[in-house]
Amino acid sequence: MADLEMTVSDGIATMTMNRPDARNALSMEMRSEMDRLFHVAEFDDAVRCIVLEGAGDHFMAGGDIKSMHEYLGSHDAAETQAYFLHRIHDLHTIMFSMRRMPKPIVAKVRGAAAGAGVSFAAACDLVIAEESSFFTLAYCNIGTTPDGSSSFHLPRTIGIKRTLEMTLLGDRYTAQQMADMGLVNFVVADADLNDETDKLAARLANGPTHVYGMGKKLMYRSLENEFESQLQLEAECFADCAKRNDYREGVAAFVEKRKANFTGT
Repeated sequence: MADLEMTVSDGIATMTMNRPDARNALSMEMRSEMDRLFHVAEFDDAVRCIVLEGAGDHFMAGGDIKSMHEYLGSHDAAETQAYFLHRIHDLHTIMFSMRRMPKPIVAKVRGAAAGAGVSFAAACDLVIAEESSFFTLAYCNIGTTPDGSSSFHLPRTIGIKRTLEMTLLGDRYTAQQMADMGLVNFVVADADLNDETDKLAARLANGPTHVYGMGKKLMYRSLENEFESQLQLEAECFADCAKRNDYREGVAAFVEKRKANFTGT
């Protein structure tokens, strides 16, 4: 079986990291396939929401430490520096795809989200986690710094002090602690994770998909834009949505006091 698999049903693309025996540690095959499948999902009109999950008992336990250890045993410092610079830049193409994705991405967290697992959860638009799951940045525990865009997303999500706490101490945090910090949106009972994720994904898959894409663009750009640039973008996004079928349907449904039937167009 592939290290990463994707199925599409009822507008929901479920992307499953499939190395349960390794707690879904991020292999090179998984990285390559994730890069490819995010591009597939971006341009597939049948996909209106993406759920990122891990097979088995865990979300993702970070990078593949065993493969890193094997590399370090046979290469000098200069070769190692060049190799990991290239390896990390390859990972960043996935993060660019996730940020650009004009559809909501939901992280479904069970068990461990460690190292790159935290990075991927932070890069998703929404995070739903079971009560017993836990999060740890943990890079300092193997003698290195965070990657996978966590140094961008975490300070903007949970604040610089909390991010430094996670970076410098490498401690473990519960799902509820991460919800209190602002990284996790929904904490649910372990037994309810599948059902609650299905409900959330279905709600998003039946919503105004183009509007969600514009909403993502608008909010993420606000992290860097100046005031006037952001207000210009607000006007452009609203006007773009106003010409779409879903806006006409939404306005009509409001006036007629009924539930809107959005088609994502």
